[in-house]
Amino acid sequence: QRTVLKNCGHIDPEEIDDYLAAGGYQALRKVLKEMSPEQVIDAAKRSGLRGLGGAGFPTGRKWEACRRAVGDEKYVVCNADEGDPGAFQDRSVLEGDPHLVIEGMIIAGYAVGAKKGYVYVRTEYPLAVKRLGIAIAQARERGFLGESILGHGFDFDIEIFQGAGAFVCGESTALTFSIEGRRGMPKPFPRPRTTEEGLWGRPTLLNNVKTFANISWIINKGAAWFTSQGTEKSKGTAIFSLAGKITNCGLIEVPMGIT
Repeated sequence: QRTVLKNCGHIDPEEIDDYLAAGGYQALRKVLKEMSPEQVIDAAKRSGLRGLGGAGFPTGRKWEACRRAVGDEKYVVCNADEGDPGAFQDRSVLEGDPHLVIEGMIIAGYAVGAKKGYVYVRTEYPLAVKRLGIAIAQARERGFLGESILGHGFDFDIEIFQGAGAFVCGESTALTFSIEGRRGMPKPFPRPRTTEEGLWGRPTLLNNVKTFANISWIINKGAAWFTSQGTEKSKGTAIFSLAGKITNCGLIEVPMGIT
């Protein structure tokens, strides 16, 4: 049941016009033209979308906390430090449909009041890094990134940060230390959430690749459409990497709760 993976394999990920022809950046246009940041956060809350990096924290609640956090500067970080052995979901999304993730990050930046985003991606994913870089450059050229996006006075830009393959840097506080140029190691407990104190001590929204990839779908099709899939407590779809001694290897996207 392809949602996040819908365009993968069907569009040229290095050509922004293919993404636009598939309905790309319509959600961003809608958000900037018709919705307040609070309305965007409300849509995320009503959708029931949970963080798809593994912890499953409600996305809308995290965005709301970052929106309310006091700070002169805020950041949006996409966690693409996919270190689990045999896992290649995030890599495949970035390689096959990078603009989908970029669009989700821009909308997140608008919702929480951030002007800068980082994609923390494994350096072992050279094709993902290359295509993401091409997509970011194309988005800037077309006015989807940079100053006053689409003439609406909202500034947001994205930078790629390549991690050096440390599994621990998939943990949020270790990841933010790594971007800062410090040793990637988790902060000891008790510690503030990254939405309160993340990159350089400022409020930081950190979500997984697949979480950001669901955002434009929720904006375009509505929260009710998203909640129609999955279980009572976990909405939407899940993507699994099928590997090992099996007949059909690859990715599968299925409704949450499937046996």
